[in-house]
Amino acid sequence: MAKMNFGGVVEDVVTKEEFPLEKAREILKDETIAVIGYGIQGPGQAGNLRDNGFNVIVGQRQGKTYDKAVADGWVPGKTLFSIEEAAEKGTIICMLLSDAGQIAVWPKLKKYLTKGKTLYYSHGFAINWQDRTGVVPPEDVDVVMVAPKGSGTSLRTMFLEGRGLNCSYAIYQDATGKAEEKCIAFGIGIGAGYLFQTTFHKEATSDLTGERGSLMGAIEGLFEAQYEVLRSHGHSPSEAFNETVEELTQSLAPLFGEKGMDWMYANCSTTAQRGALDWAPRFKAAIKPVMEWLYLSVENGTEAQISIDKNSLPDYREKLNAELQAMHDMEMWRAAETVRQLRPENN
Repeated sequence: MAKMNFGGVVEDVVTKEEFPLEKAREILKDETIAVIGYGIQGPGQAGNLRDNGFNVIVGQRQGKTYDKAVADGWVPGKTLFSIEEAAEKGTIICMLLSDAGQIAVWPKLKKYLTKGKTLYYSHGFAINWQDRTGVVPPEDVDVVMVAPKGSGTSLRTMFLEGRGLNCSYAIYQDATGKAEEKCIAFGIGIGAGYLFQTTFHKEATSDLTGERGSLMGAIEGLFEAQYEVLRSHGHSPSEAFNETVEELTQSLAPLFGEKGMDWMYANCSTTAQRGALDWAPRFKAAIKPVMEWLYLSVENGTEAQISIDKNSLPDYREKLNAELQAMHDMEMWRAAETVRQLRPENN
């Protein structure tokens, strides 16, 4: 492991320099990796592992997602099977179904977790809240996690571009004494940029907080609030959207993503700098109590239970689609379609 300084705090991280792909292949050479679920993370992880020379099969129930797997080159009866068949054949069983899907399939799947196998996750939800999910692995299997810090689509895209997506990793149960090396090898296999260690509990709580907070929930709420204020004061949809979303995603985010927020500030006008420096503390003061409330709701299991209850309903997909459609139909995101069409690369 390499020691890296993160803002004055030294952490151990794993990179491909000290844990090369060849080492990962050697560690997993006798393993059959069964990717269960071909939805969000499945295609990226399975595709990267296959391209990196690992023995991978996919388990997916019949339907559109199964057809997508076939279109991606997975061969029925050879590398593509039912969920149960793949779990039986696999020595590393990768639970990449949705959280609700993992809960639903667990009673059928757990019998295939025979002694010495590895149960792999990319999210700590099912294990961390096992008192609510009922997912309790047998004691004679390894239970590990590699959690990409991004979508499966990003993982695959960055891999094909020769880049890596940062990932956390964790060991919940080490029955064989080899859980950690297998876990890290798996992370290298899926194309991690670098790997940092966590726990199932920390990953689950930080992930749910991030999704509800700055990564998705809070940023949508921020966008809506600013857009609506601008519109209510007579600004056009084009102006309101450009000043709220387009400038952030197309101009400013790449700058602070590359070199930090201070560097982005330094490359803006002095008027923008002054306003940002003055108002950032005010937003922090307003938002931090909400973030503390959010973290507590995640920590005590409330958010997990809400997800379990809502996502387990027989009509959850229809209700979810209705909520997403309502967002889709908002003026702000309809304005976005026109703005995207008018970007220089589209003209």
